[in-house]
Amino acid sequence: MRITRRAAASLLAAPLIFGARGTAAQGAAPPVVGPAFHRFRVGALTVTVVTDGSNVRGDVRQGLVVNASGEQVTTAMQAAGIPGTAMRNPYNVTFVETSRGLVAFDVGTGGVGAETGALPANMRAAGLDPAQVALIVHTHFHGDHIGGLATNDGTALFPQARIAVPEREWAFWTDAGEESRAAEGRRPGFALVRRRFAPYAARIERFAPGAEVAPGIHAVATNGHSPGHTSYLIADGREQVLVIGDAVTTPAFFMANPSWYPVFDMDPTMAVETRQRLLDRAATERMPVIGYHFDMPATGRVERAGTGYRLVPSNA
Repeated sequence: MRITRRAAASLLAAPLIFGARGTAAQGAAPPVVGPAFHRFRVGALTVTVVTDGSNVRGDVRQGLVVNASGEQVTTAMQAAGIPGTAMRNPYNVTFVETSRGLVAFDVGTGGVGAETGALPANMRAAGLDPAQVALIVHTHFHGDHIGGLATNDGTALFPQARIAVPEREWAFWTDAGEESRAAEGRRPGFALVRRRFAPYAARIERFAPGAEVAPGIHAVATNGHSPGHTSYLIADGREQVLVIGDAVTTPAFFMANPSWYPVFDMDPTMAVETRQRLLDRAATERMPVIGYHFDMPATGRVERAGTGYRLVPSNA
């Protein structure tokens, strides 16, 4: 898999970038959008999306979208009704109550950034308990998705959970050769993977694309953002929803312009192909999606719009 130098330097800094640049020079920060959690049903399954908080990027015209100019980014923001130049980057964790227990999709940032780390409190507000999570499945291993697995001293934050990981993602981030060949800016990511997964070492399971990781939940390969990035189809009867992780992030940019790619995509060519295929499927099948970096309720349907797509939030 080809990984660009630009992406390599940015991966583990992703949550830090959104927090560190702030908006001091831009005026007040954009407001937080939506509630702390959103609950709905997929057939007999109960799905709850819980926010871990958000960070702010002070000027999204610079450095976020690699293959678009500042003017193009500004036009996209205006078309989406987004004022100013700053945007919030939310972090949302999805939970599904299955016949075999509570399943989590990723685990939040672990509190990187001044306005993140709210997952445990927001879980409790939603009536969910970290100690009752039976299984955690990961879309990928970037820091803002695995940071909430454990504390810095190695204490597991989900003490009863088993961990299910895409085998290709695991193979990449645990490969000493990949680490030795990695650009300096990416190497902390390998160390973070070791630290965050260490408390769960005896409870980690690897799976192949297409696997049923829990009742009613199937893995869907969506490589590109990372080597083994995986989405998850939650289905019961005739109802379904797709947890897309970072296959599509900011809808105003990467749905409206699916050929654009953010600095965090490790293989931009593959990521764009994956994104276009996923959006076409979601629009054609009228399949709702859940986005890790969407504003709450973080859930909606995808519609074709001009040469791209748009997200219609479930509360619209």
